[in-house]
Parts: sequence; C-alpha cells; structure tokens
Amino acid sequence: EKGFLMDIKKKNYAALKKVFDTKNLKLGSYTSWSMIHDARHMTFVLSRYKFVAKMLQGRKNVMEVGCGDAFGIPIVAQNLCREGVLYALDWEESFLEDNRERLRFLNNVKFIHHDMNCKALDEVKVSAIYLIDVIEHVESDKEDLFMNNMIASYENKENAVMLIGTPNLTAAQYASEQSANVHINLKDQNDLNTLLYKYFNNVFMFGMNDEVVHTGFAPMSHYIWGMGVGLKK
Repeated sequence: EKGFLMDIKKKNYAALKKVFDTKNLKLGSYTSWSMIHDARHMTFVLSRYKFVAKMLQGRKNVMEVGCGDAFGIPIVAQNLCREGVLYALDWEESFLEDNRERLRFLNNVKFIHHDMNCKALDEVKVSAIYLIDVIEHVESDKEDLFMNNMIASYENKENAVMLIGTPNLTAAQYASEQSANVHINLKDQNDLNTLLYKYFNNVFMFGMNDEVVHTGFAPMSHYIWGMGVGLKK
C-alpha cells in the first residue's frame, strides 16, 4: 500500500512538473502598469473579456477594435469555434509588435495595424465586433465615421453582433486623473443605447460593477455594456 501511494505521488508530481517547467510569459505595458499601481484593476479587465467571451462563444470570425496590449484576448480566443479567427486591431504598431511576440502561442489570433477612425478594413470580414474601453477615446464628431468603418467588416447583416463596453458617464466623478484626461466621449446607458440603435435592430444593455455584470439601476453602474444585434438595412 505504501508503494502504491508513492507511485501516485510520483505521477502527481510529474503532472505538476509540466506546469512548473512552463516558460514564464511577460506582461504588456498597460498590464505591467496596472500590476504596479492598481493590481485589482486587472481583475476588472479580465472580467470584461470573460463577458465578451461568453456572449460570443462559438463564433467563427471576430474582431476586437483597440486591443492595446491584448491582456484579455486569450479568454476570447479560447471560446471561438475551432476554425475561428480573432482579428485584433490597434492603431499603435508598437503594441502589435510586442503582442505578436508575447502571444505567439495563440494560433487563432491575428494582430493588424489599423485605425478605424480613418478608414474601413475591407479585407477582413467577421460576424462579431467588440470594443473594450475604446469608444470613450473617439472624438464625438468622428463617432459615426468610426462606427460605419467597423460595420463595413460584417460578413452578414442579419447575424451581426457588436459589443461596446465603456466607463459610465455617471461614474466620471470617481475616475482617476489619468482617465479623466483621456476620456473625451463618455456615455451613460441611454447614450450608448441610442448610439447602437442607430445601426442595429436589437440592443441589449447591461451594467457592471467590478467583476459583476447585471441589469440593475444604470446610473449606479461604474461600467456599462451595449450589445447590438442585426444590422439595420
């Protein structure tokens, strides 16, 4: 019996050793800053990506606009269908160069240098698009152009899905100085609902506080989500 237990321990350790021997991954610049200055914010970011992954589970081709250092992208990539591809766009090439190196183990992710503020990406067609902490950085007078440039990438209007996550305007009084300086287009839930209804037949709204997604009283949500489904003709 003692020998049997020792064999089990050896097998268990052998399994764990595969984990111990895994090469350490580096963090991107945004995420490294969070780790040093506001580590709990990393859990909020990952929760947002988990929500997107659940909403888009099983989709084939998906696009993220404004991927930054791609901290949460593995969560979404894991939930696509087997043949699915995640196209991760950003206007900053230095992010993408670093992402391609750090996240080269993600075989179903393609990082693309592109600015949706300027033009559409005609060569890529997808069924779903998502934005996390992006729309608040888009100049309000360029918002329609930005939206139409993204919409040009849908392969099928009827099945098109767009998820937009952004800090709530009603929580702006609690924002850090850094956030306040760069958030030039904040929205409350009504604003986001109105924006999406301009382009989609169906819109679903959610609130989020820390890691919790809900349908509670919108003004008390720190973060808000809008999901548009089915493009208007």
